[in-house]
Amino acid sequence: MKWTPEAEAALKQVPFFVRKRVRARVENEAHDAGRDRVTLADVKATQARYLSGMQSEIRGYQLDTCFGPSGCPNRAVLSESLLARVETVLKAADLLSFLKSRVPGDLKFHHEFRATLADCPNACSQPQIKDIGIIGAAVPETTNEACSQCGACTESCVEQAIATAEEGDPPRIDTQRCLNCGQCIRVCPTGTIAEGWRGFRVQLGGRLGRHPRLARELPGIFNEDQTIEILQACLELYKTRSRRGERFAHLFQDSDFDDFSRRFCGTDI
Repeated sequence: MKWTPEAEAALKQVPFFVRKRVRARVENEAHDAGRDRVTLADVKATQARYLSGMQSEIRGYQLDTCFGPSGCPNRAVLSESLLARVETVLKAADLLSFLKSRVPGDLKFHHEFRATLADCPNACSQPQIKDIGIIGAAVPETTNEACSQCGACTESCVEQAIATAEEGDPPRIDTQRCLNCGQCIRVCPTGTIAEGWRGFRVQLGGRLGRHPRLARELPGIFNEDQTIEILQACLELYKTRSRRGERFAHLFQDSDFDDFSRRFCGTDI
């Protein structure tokens, strides 16, 4: 559905974490009213109804994803399976009932537990500012296939993590720079660079607001089962400590990060 420039400008003033919901609601209500384009008046009317009825929209959690399933060319992994499992875990946690039992007064969107899944390090779904952010990763490794020294891998690497070696040697991959986006794997014509394994990076405790903080990343690449275990541990900690609807990101301390690193990575920070 087409939007007027004034309507688009008004939508940009809506908080980003509810903007998708507001857009969908505006378009649905405009369609039901028989209109084929959205005007500023439509946005204002729907926004007023939406915010006044916020309580009925709250599920207890927010689960965001990037645009990977719709054909994003940058996908490092196919995450639909994990996405379904994450949603199942969040629903089973019955966070709405939990919040209703802990929060005095009406629930607001900022009370909800926030999780997101990004298919690549471009992180369109903003995992760095969510309670738990999950990022797809494809780890490159060199093989015994001869390198043609075409330079495709170095040109594709935004992080400058790959250097072409001498003739007869495979490219050198700087694992400290590499974000495991998988681009070099896709462009290598000879198979000299191939996928070693794929999985997910996990970031914990990000938030915006009055005291913003970027999420911290657990060391390692995790498979689906491990990622679900980490999510379940986060929910357990959240339910144990949240007394009045505090965000997980406010409850998750440095000592908890150290504990998670030992528990899930076998690493002492």
